Amino acid sequence: MSLTEEMTALAKRARLASRRLASLSGAEKNECLAAMAGAIEANAPFIQEKNMIDMAAGTETGLAKPMLDRLLLDEARIAGMATGLREVAALPDPVGRVIEERTRPNGLKLSKVAAPIGVIVIIYESRPNVTADAASLCFKSGNATILRGGKEALHSNQAIAKIMVEAAAEALPAFPPDAIQVVPTADRAAIPELLSLTGEVDLCIPRGGESLIRAVAECAQVPVIKHYKGVCHVYIDGAAKLSMAEEIALNSKAHRPGVCNAAETLLVDRAIAAEALPRLAKRLAGAGVELRGDEPTRNLLNGSGIEVTPATEADWGEEYLDLVLSVKVVDGVGGAIEHINTHGSGHTETIVTGDKSSAKRFQVEVDSSTIFWNASTRFTDGGEFGMGAEIGISTDKIGARGPMGLEELTSYKWLGVADGLIRQ
Repeated sequence: MSLTEEMTALAKRARLASRRLASLSGAEKNECLAAMAGAIEANAPFIQEKNMIDMAAGTETGLAKPMLDRLLLDEARIAGMATGLREVAALPDPVGRVIEERTRPNGLKLSKVAAPIGVIVIIYESRPNVTADAASLCFKSGNATILRGGKEALHSNQAIAKIMVEAAAEALPAFPPDAIQVVPTADRAAIPELLSLTGEVDLCIPRGGESLIRAVAECAQVPVIKHYKGVCHVYIDGAAKLSMAEEIALNSKAHRPGVCNAAETLLVDRAIAAEALPRLAKRLAGAGVELRGDEPTRNLLNGSGIEVTPATEADWGEEYLDLVLSVKVVDGVGGAIEHINTHGSGHTETIVTGDKSSAKRFQVEVDSSTIFWNASTRFTDGGEFGMGAEIGISTDKIGARGPMGLEELTSYKWLGVADGLIRQ
């Protein structure tokens, strides 16, 4: 069987499974998820055995230490997968939600009702625990999922999916085993083959770095939910309370600098820059943050004992994912909005201010998926938004935007009811 034939057969099985999933009740899906969680715990030694095969291969091929760390499945991470499955089971079923109802003058009753998307391909790197997370979210939302993890985690991913499928099938005979599938080959050519199947695959969600997401988006013929990078901004307005500004700027940058919702650029209103910048710079430098500033920033901090590297034009669009922060002095909220809309990635921005009108203008005019007022950028997260679980963050404008939970993994259909109504 050729690769094209193999991927086509896999996708067709997923399509048939998605149709069978549509008939499962919320209680039945929860029963399956509970069984999956128990099976993950019971089969922890088997999962670790397969994971050690991947770890050994990764070590032999010179996989970087951070990648090996993400690849490792220890007891705590396996327990975390089981906990995650139970948390998804505890969430409300998003399928069948009545989004809107209306009755037309002619008596036609219409309901807009949440429905599964269908077949979703998830492409991700290194972390095999994503296999359980992604599969459970897609399953709970009534979608069949095809999982394509990195080749370095193939044995781990296959083991996790096999355990989940077998547990669900034993708990519920109506469970369609092809609802959760792992692409069985590490051949990269499988990805464009799979993503060309517009009649079988409804959506692709890549999870990983910018290079992975761009490669997927460029080869896909099916819709792709994406965010290339998180160039997040903190703007300190002239009406900001500086003690609050210090805490928000520090948390946004230094709490976890290697994640997509960490701040990469600090903007300071020129009206308070002389007072605010030395305080902000001292706190940030004290946390080990390297500062890259424009000329006004460097002039204001000259002689403060804090080193500031000159910022280049490229720095304003850079996602450092490290303890590095670009700093710029801007002309009020208008200058901040212009800078963000020019250089931002549409991920997350925050304004620190006591001025309600400035905050409202910032939130209306900034073009990003999430915009906070007096809160850290680090809150852009499915768990922090009360979604319970998250499959990714989207900076797209069509469909899902921002953190994606169960509701974002559904589409909708219109249901109409009448009594012999015909159109005149």
